[in-house]
Amino acid sequence: MTESPPPAPGGSTVGDPSRVEQRRLLRTEIPGPRSLEYAGRRAAAVSAGVSTMLPVYVVRAGGGILVDVDGNQLIDFGSGIAVTGVGNSAPEVVTRVREQLDAFTHTCFMVTPYPGYVEVCEALNRLTPGDHEKRSALFTSGAEAVENAVKIARYTTGRQAVVVLDHAFHGRTNLTMAMTAKNMPYKDGFGPFAGDVHRVPTSYPFREPAPITGQEAAARAISVITSQVGADRAAALVVEPIQGEGGFVVPAPGFLPTLAAWCSEHGVLLVADEIQTGFARTGTMFACEHEGVVPDLITTAKGIAGGLPLAAVTGRAELMDTVHPGGLGGTYGGNPLACAAALGAMTVIERDDLAAAARRIEATVLPRLHALAERCPSIGDVRGRGAMLAVELVVPGTTVPDPVGTGRISAACHRAGLVTLTCGSYGNVLRLLPPLVIPDHLLAEGLDILEEAFAG
Repeated sequence: MTESPPPAPGGSTVGDPSRVEQRRLLRTEIPGPRSLEYAGRRAAAVSAGVSTMLPVYVVRAGGGILVDVDGNQLIDFGSGIAVTGVGNSAPEVVTRVREQLDAFTHTCFMVTPYPGYVEVCEALNRLTPGDHEKRSALFTSGAEAVENAVKIARYTTGRQAVVVLDHAFHGRTNLTMAMTAKNMPYKDGFGPFAGDVHRVPTSYPFREPAPITGQEAAARAISVITSQVGADRAAALVVEPIQGEGGFVVPAPGFLPTLAAWCSEHGVLLVADEIQTGFARTGTMFACEHEGVVPDLITTAKGIAGGLPLAAVTGRAELMDTVHPGGLGGTYGGNPLACAAALGAMTVIERDDLAAAARRIEATVLPRLHALAERCPSIGDVRGRGAMLAVELVVPGTTVPDPVGTGRISAACHRAGLVTLTCGSYGNVLRLLPPLVIPDHLLAEGLDILEEAFAG
């Protein structure tokens, strides 16, 4: 049995300590016998096309800990892919959802509306970048939000072309697969895809053949748009301020502001896909705020509702109000339970200043990752902001991606009770997405496990 020591007396135990003790505890090998039993049942019941990073079956979670069916307690550096920033089953979220559950579960906002939907839209209009008048519309998934942002852009501009960046990830629907760069596993065999989607170079500092400024990288992208798409044909430029599945790629300073200025000059709508980066994850409420970029439309999901399915498009009022009634919506969009969860999650994010918590996580993690990189020649790059951090693994002495080594390190972390995720166009990026409420002692212990995995 391997376990971490309990917090020191008087130390912080985040979330609801009566639910989940904030310590790592391994009672079995990972995965344990009951998880393996469920894996067998899964194979007989669940499509093989649905993948799993770590096949432990979770029965309880809170703060920075996941508890599986075998009683193992794992440190969570994944947050359900940046969803549970406020922690799993955060008390404020649970209370509001329970109250809503007792009241009613669904009416469809397009049939008989309810206050929660309006209140979520009011909060989004207030929290998203820019002091202009805004409107919001609620949906169920991030891909659905991106699709609707494209619909709005095409409708309001009268143009059809959509421009996206290399290494982008925007979803798994037909249109968003076309907007996503990586073929396997997201696109392979699923075409043909939606048309008039155009990909241009991004700013990927580690993989530039020669040093290039953000402004120069933006000029390169703009040149491709101008010559291959046509500025007068482009409805929208859709960007992740920090790319997620593409490898946690932070563009060089000046890249996003230069693109934003060009969009404004040419009537192209700038759409910020903040589905993974939003809600305090990068140390500001939204990642585009790091360089003062104010998008025309912003898509959100993941961290918005503490684990319940909810997504949104928020944008300039004159754009959002142009679309004809009935042009936006969906049966489950803005479900009452999800809206209640979102109001609870946003309350926690603001009240507890989780953006500052993300910056504290960065201040703890980045120095240790940089020190680790000095000892490990397989680490080619360390990058990220807030609690969205990553290391890119390469063949030592080169920039050749090392996805096998990345998988090996991640698997070692899993065996030791640390949930980590991989990503990147080449499958060679280890990404760290701890809950913003993770206790300091679990964050430190998780980094110890990561270092041991590299040393092994």
